[in-house]
Amino acid sequence: MATIKILDPVSRLEGHLRVEVTIETVNNQQQVIDARATGTMFRGFEMILQGRPPLDAPHITQRICGVCPVSHALVAVQALEQAAPVAVPVNARLLRNLVLGASFIASHVLHFYHLSLLDFVAGPDRPPWTPRWEVDQRITGAAAQSLVDHYVQALSTRRKAHEAGALFGGRMPHPPTYVPGGFTTTPRASRISKCDALVDELIAFIQGTWIPDVQSVATAYSDYYAIGAGPENLLAFGGFDLDASGTNQLFGRGRIEAGVNGVQAVDVGAITEAVHHSWYQDISSPLHPAQGETAPQHPKANGYSWMKAPRYDAKPYEVGPLARQWVNGDYDNGISVMDRHLARAAEALQIANAMKGWLAELSPTGAVYTEYTVPSSGQGAGLAEAPRGALGHWLNVSGGEIAHYQVVTPTCWNASPRDELDVLGPLEQALVGTPVGDADKPVEVLRVVHSFDPCLACAVHVAHPRRETSLRVVANP
Repeated sequence: MATIKILDPVSRLEGHLRVEVTIETVNNQQQVIDARATGTMFRGFEMILQGRPPLDAPHITQRICGVCPVSHALVAVQALEQAAPVAVPVNARLLRNLVLGASFIASHVLHFYHLSLLDFVAGPDRPPWTPRWEVDQRITGAAAQSLVDHYVQALSTRRKAHEAGALFGGRMPHPPTYVPGGFTTTPRASRISKCDALVDELIAFIQGTWIPDVQSVATAYSDYYAIGAGPENLLAFGGFDLDASGTNQLFGRGRIEAGVNGVQAVDVGAITEAVHHSWYQDISSPLHPAQGETAPQHPKANGYSWMKAPRYDAKPYEVGPLARQWVNGDYDNGISVMDRHLARAAEALQIANAMKGWLAELSPTGAVYTEYTVPSSGQGAGLAEAPRGALGHWLNVSGGEIAHYQVVTPTCWNASPRDELDVLGPLEQALVGTPVGDADKPVEVLRVVHSFDPCLACAVHVAHPRRETSLRVVANP
């Protein structure tokens, strides 16, 4: 007999996620046979941006999320710079990379130690770590205590990453320094030196503590190399420009398609968003984000999420560190829960090492800004990487105001609902087949969910605390 288990909210992630799984015994093993991932808040930032000055976009979109605001700032700026091209100084490119790199490392540290680790090892026997499920935990004794100690140490490490970003960004989160045409801070020699020292500390932690820790967890839970694969389609937009071309990047653009050898090119025109199972008004066919609509409809008979369903060539794709590492040929062990954790740690070290090089390239007397003229009309798209994966902003300016804006976030890719063909999203597919020891305490489900590092703060943005079913239209001032 099938058992339906609802986890609402799923804790230890950014925002609010509801996961419903159907568990049934298959070949004498309880396992997930169906899954639904639900974003439980309304997304409305696209509506908020309409009618506003284009230069508001980098600042407003940063407020979509406090964990990855830098990525939103960068991508909004890229969209503006495509709408009205401008030459960006070398120093500005380097400073953008440095603040973004610090943001990536802070987010990656947070994910492993503070959002995922407690799926595998028990925390201290006191609140907020208790009460907790008594479940399959294979790391005990001194090894477990070491991981808990590093959980605490990682709080300080994450602070250092934020400090490194704030040296040039002015503050973290939500640095005001990303503007079309460049950056608003000069790279003073004292700040370069201080950031360099902080990056050295980050590298020491990643190499000496984090990578050994994730390897020890992977050894203890080696069966999770075979759990949580999903559709095995991987997508990366690319990020961290290494020159002015926009094509030479630390992480390149590309995709891996299940069953197809090699890295495939990305055709941005092949991206669509479906809303058949989302709480938005139905459309005749999925739309490209440049034409996308944000027209809420709740309740809706076949809807179960405020997330839309992004697809590439009508297929679901996983995005994130594992996708980036596969596309760039830096990791190809597999696609699973453990592969996601290992790839994220390896990527953090790669970024930190790159930051050392970018710091060395900075010129304390070099230009950081080229004057930018806001277009009276135009279109642009910004495509880059956030810590959790491929991020895209699509902008249309008319009459000097934002006429249309659409955001497709990494978590919309990963935790999307079914599309118009009833094809499950990547997280939903990854959950199907997951073995479950105790249907009342399905920690295995949480391990799969957390491996994607969902950020529902990015995927869904506006909520009203009242419980009655209603919609509220947020008008522009």
